[in-house]
Amino acid sequence: MEEILAGGLHIIDTHTHIYLEEFEADRTQVMESAMESGIIAMMLPNVDISTAQPLFRVCDRYPEFAFPMMGLHPTSVDSSYATQLNQIEKLLARRNFCAIGEIGIDLYWDQKFLKEQKEVFETQLQWSIDMQLPVSIHTRNAWPEVFECIHKVGKEALKGVFHCFSGTAEDLDEVKRLTNFCIGIDGNITYKNSLAVEIIRQMPVEKILLETDAPYLAPVPFRGKRNEPVHLWLTAKKLADIYQISLAEIATQTSQNALELFNIPMKSS
Repeated sequence: MEEILAGGLHIIDTHTHIYLEEFEADRTQVMESAMESGIIAMMLPNVDISTAQPLFRVCDRYPEFAFPMMGLHPTSVDSSYATQLNQIEKLLARRNFCAIGEIGIDLYWDQKFLKEQKEVFETQLQWSIDMQLPVSIHTRNAWPEVFECIHKVGKEALKGVFHCFSGTAEDLDEVKRLTNFCIGIDGNITYKNSLAVEIIRQMPVEKILLETDAPYLAPVPFRGKRNEPVHLWLTAKKLADIYQISLAEIATQTSQNALELFNIPMKSS
């Protein structure tokens, strides 16, 4: 890790849940380690109404470093979705956000609320158009459904990132046809026999974002442990290997991609 961190490079973590209770005991230390490593910004996607205030507290403490998204995660969509969606819409009017997220469709755990998930997803896609904000899209076992919703709402007016891309080559082809979208790459790209390596290589590096999804998806050699933003460098190193370019090029290009996509008040270093 020390060798990777050397050289004064800068990167951006475009998806981290640093506000969750897994970091309650040592969040200050984790944030300081991230900044010292060369991470110059992080984007914090919301989950549901219960996580909004913890998210805001972190962003208020680090206003020039941690930037909030706001949205309702698909796994939090249930019979009370209308109430939560209304509460989240009100929050969107109270402060600036870098994106609408984390939103999408997840059919891995349960398909019971598919209709509701689609409605919630399409509503939030429309918010992003109305507010001229990008979206961070969570897709699990639901690529056809997600693409259907995007085309229904209006693919030309939408922009964003497919968080933690895990689709097939055919799914990537469809993403590439959505010209305003990037894909997010997380620590699971470092796992042995990852099928995503050859697929991801087909995406131009100008359409790649770096993510940790901390505390989840820690890269090797931390797999199975709590993920932290500082581990983003390991994912960046793996991406450099995949594209056969230098770590400096990956750091520069992915940071530029993030700054071009997200609504954050900072300039590229």
